[in-house]
Amino acid sequence: MISDHATLDQELRAHVRPPDWINPVPANRYNLVVIGGGTAGLVAAAGAVGLGARVALVERHLLGGDCLNTGCVPSKTLISSARARLPFREAMARVHRARVTLAPHDSAHRFRSLGVDVFFGHARFTDHETVIVDGQRLRFARAVVATGARPAIPPIPGLANASPLTSETVFEKTDLPRRIGVIGGGPVGCELAQAFGRFGVEVVLLHDLPRLLERDDADAATSVAQALRRDGVQLVFGARIERVDVLDGVRAIAYETDRRAAVAEVDAILVSTGRTPNVDGLNLDAAGIATDAKGAVRVDDFLRTTNPRVYACGDVCLPWKFTHAADAAARIVVQNALFALGPLGRRRLSGLTMSWCTFTDPEVAHAGLSEREAGERGIAIDTYTQPLSTLDRAVTDGTIDGFVKLHARRGTGAIVGATIVAPHAGDLIGELSVAMAGKTPLGAIANAIHPYPTYAEAIRKCGDLYNRTRLTPRVKAILEWWLSLRIRES
Repeated sequence: MISDHATLDQELRAHVRPPDWINPVPANRYNLVVIGGGTAGLVAAAGAVGLGARVALVERHLLGGDCLNTGCVPSKTLISSARARLPFREAMARVHRARVTLAPHDSAHRFRSLGVDVFFGHARFTDHETVIVDGQRLRFARAVVATGARPAIPPIPGLANASPLTSETVFEKTDLPRRIGVIGGGPVGCELAQAFGRFGVEVVLLHDLPRLLERDDADAATSVAQALRRDGVQLVFGARIERVDVLDGVRAIAYETDRRAAVAEVDAILVSTGRTPNVDGLNLDAAGIATDAKGAVRVDDFLRTTNPRVYACGDVCLPWKFTHAADAAARIVVQNALFALGPLGRRRLSGLTMSWCTFTDPEVAHAGLSEREAGERGIAIDTYTQPLSTLDRAVTDGTIDGFVKLHARRGTGAIVGATIVAPHAGDLIGELSVAMAGKTPLGAIANAIHPYPTYAEAIRKCGDLYNRTRLTPRVKAILEWWLSLRIRES
């Protein structure tokens, strides 16, 4: 199996970092130099060259970035394998095959065929309009920093000596640990904790906050916690990790809660405590590009950095660390950097309605504002909730734990936010994202036919709940008067 993995990894590299690749001779000047070949960089490069721009793309490691190599593709393949209860080695083989299958779309040869000059090497700014890549000078009219981010390793004493796994390294494992400790209760921590639990691993998840998924709806987080516990994951909230000791291969995680001090003994540790922007070695100061306190590239609402020639997009600057957020931001960058004339034609990041999904079972999907965010912005809302237990499809499938929750501006039916906890919630949230972007009110959703029996019916039923609120005593009296007249007519 290991040799099979090695063969598949060679096939992957043949697409995303060909061993015989020769960097091209640079053009005199590029309309756009893209630094970073993950989702944001690839979308920016393909979009710009497709519209006639002269584009250079620079990648220091593997094209495809986090999504293809260490993020969405491998993690969702592993999660689906765990749901199917496949043996771990077979699941890992699927991970490696999935990456190879999808790699041609992100390949160096494909982007060269599109007309992009692809360079492999470390990019470094030398001034406001020049990048050096392995001794070659790339001059630009505009550039975009899309170098992404990497897993953050917290400064816990002894952790480094325990060879902790991260989302970048966990998919290279071939043997299943008997016990694993997961540090962090965000999306990645929850997804992988549940997956390992379903592979039969004893899992303890240590989280420093009082609940999982702190950015998501509290009811949704409760549903995920219940699901993880059903899959055998031990959850420890409010955990302050003091140190990690390693003895005879056993990792002892010493931690404290408000109630007690304890030690979790495990065979492997998976760290999922956030991400750190990849800005090392870029020499941003030479280009006048500032970063914030967390090291992220500072951008305005048009994704322009403190150097007006340079833009940024993706995990290196965005608060949302999602592939689809990087994609959407890259499209804004292409428009603003190359085709806007001053204020004319510029697009704003704040104009996006962001959605995301955590791929636990059940899935948790969200779009727009939460109740807390609506309150912070002074937006009065009404909330409409439809439990899955009232849905025929959920009853027939035996998946009644979940809900659809919609937030609408008070008295108007204008949707401002939504949370779905359900099978395929990530697919369902798209309808609500479209509704918010197109300003489709809840009443209109109620009038749209949704196939029966489906989970999407829960969205329509939320619209029905809204329509019932419009039946005020006055409206009801008018309707009763009207119907009394119709009776007399007949």
